[in-house]
Amino acid sequence: MGFLRFLTFALLALRTVAEDAVEEETGKPQSPNLAVKVSTSFPSSEIFGIKLVNGQATQAVLSVANEEPEPVTVVFVGGSLWTSDFTSPSPQGSRIVRNLTTTRYDIEIPAGQSESIQYKFATELQPQELKLNLAVVLKTSEGTPITLQAFNETVAIVEPDTSIFDPQIIFLYLFLAGVFGGTCYFIYSTWISTLFPQKRRGGKDASRARKSTSGSKSVDPSDQVSVVGADGPAVTSGAKAYDESWIPAGHLQRPDARRVKSGSRPKSRNG
Repeated sequence: MGFLRFLTFALLALRTVAEDAVEEETGKPQSPNLAVKVSTSFPSSEIFGIKLVNGQATQAVLSVANEEPEPVTVVFVGGSLWTSDFTSPSPQGSRIVRNLTTTRYDIEIPAGQSESIQYKFATELQPQELKLNLAVVLKTSEGTPITLQAFNETVAIVEPDTSIFDPQIIFLYLFLAGVFGGTCYFIYSTWISTLFPQKRRGGKDASRARKSTSGSKSVDPSDQVSVVGADGPAVTSGAKAYDESWIPAGHLQRPDARRVKSGSRPKSRNG
């Protein structure tokens, strides 16, 4: 059913185009004299012209005024994009680029009243300037279909504005930053780092010595034992620093220190 409706709309639109071409050549109108006026406006259009943004829905508001004594019904609204004026007799100026969405409404407009119809469509084309043709298929009270042209002007196809907060743009920036950082690190580690002399690091012995010195505990002076030997006094860290079981008992006793006066002379035994 959708294909048949679109085919009917296309045939009616082509018939309207042919009748307009014949009217321009002969000066005699060939379409029925229907007192219905259709005007189209674009609420989101700019003052510099109508722009169709790729990937975004364009809204067109069609105002249909019925000045007939009988009601009419708006059946379809559709359109198409052309390279130039498709009513031109030259074959080179009648190339169609894209057919737009055909929307069914079935809105009845009483006699002497008007109705606003919203028509939305989207485009995905290369940025360029094209002719936008919008047509309305009406049906009279007798059931006769009539096609009226609603819009026929030049529009611009443009790309949407890009934002730095777009997730795709952010992901692209992160990817490029990662590639750049990896390339710089590879260049530095391959060529630049070999130009600078590297500092010598201590081996395992140095690290062990540092650990032993840092991990040494302080000894309480009360636990230190002085040992007098030939090489001078030595200090040990308490009685538990050596095993006393194998030392003879005589050696464990400390000899009494004799005090010698510095100014006295030893008495002679012979008196």
